[in-house]
Amino acid sequence: MTVFFLFFHGSWRAGAEDILIQSGTPVYTYRIVNAYPHDPGSFTQGLLYHGGYLYESTGLHGRSSLRKVDLKTGRVLKIRNLPRKYFGEGITLYGKRLFQITWQSKTGFIYDPETFRQLGHFSYDREGWGITSDGIHLIMSDGTSTLRVLEPRTFKVSRKIKVKDGGKSVSGLNELEYVKGEIYANIWNTAYIARISPETGEITGWIDLSGLYGELGGKHEGDVLNGIAHDPEKNHLFVTGKFWPKLCEIKIIRQKAKGK
Repeated sequence: MTVFFLFFHGSWRAGAEDILIQSGTPVYTYRIVNAYPHDPGSFTQGLLYHGGYLYESTGLHGRSSLRKVDLKTGRVLKIRNLPRKYFGEGITLYGKRLFQITWQSKTGFIYDPETFRQLGHFSYDREGWGITSDGIHLIMSDGTSTLRVLEPRTFKVSRKIKVKDGGKSVSGLNELEYVKGEIYANIWNTAYIARISPETGEITGWIDLSGLYGELGGKHEGDVLNGIAHDPEKNHLFVTGKFWPKLCEIKIIRQKAKGK
């Protein structure tokens, strides 16, 4: 018999999805290492840590942008605004190129990460939510339970990853980050990050960040957790949310598996 545990986070807005976590799947919590200022007007869609700086993609029509941000002060050092028709989504770095996708326009952009000069664009056949890279391929989410692995030069889908927890499909995959051989994914409208095996699609663990909303969440409708960046030297994560006034550097801590 398969047993699931239902978690509802009262600190999150009404309408937030419940998460069904299979008995035995490891659950992790966090310790806040640092908290930094974050633009509370930023509708965060993608986050990236590179060279000591944060790179951020923001959304909403007429307010979407690509930004380079000073980590400690939250000051925007460089910005490229997208045309009004585009709704910005995830970003990732592959080699010496910065990739940014958009929501429903089926269009992505390629930039020089130093100057933000546009180097090209590419197309895909569905919505764009999150994007990351394993150093060989690009990996995209579209809000469903399926991740698509793309060839970074042709943008053709080389394979699909069906994400599941103990055989149960998990949808709402949003912002992505590749961390030490795993794909981390915000689950839209929840307080959870899923840790996903890129080989099998199985969720190897859940990171419960429900406590962050009460401490750092914004004051707008839709101010959900979104944005994951990884510092490989410290093995810390940077996390924030849409319209959040703070960005947190956190260390992940293992909890006892639910149901054990």
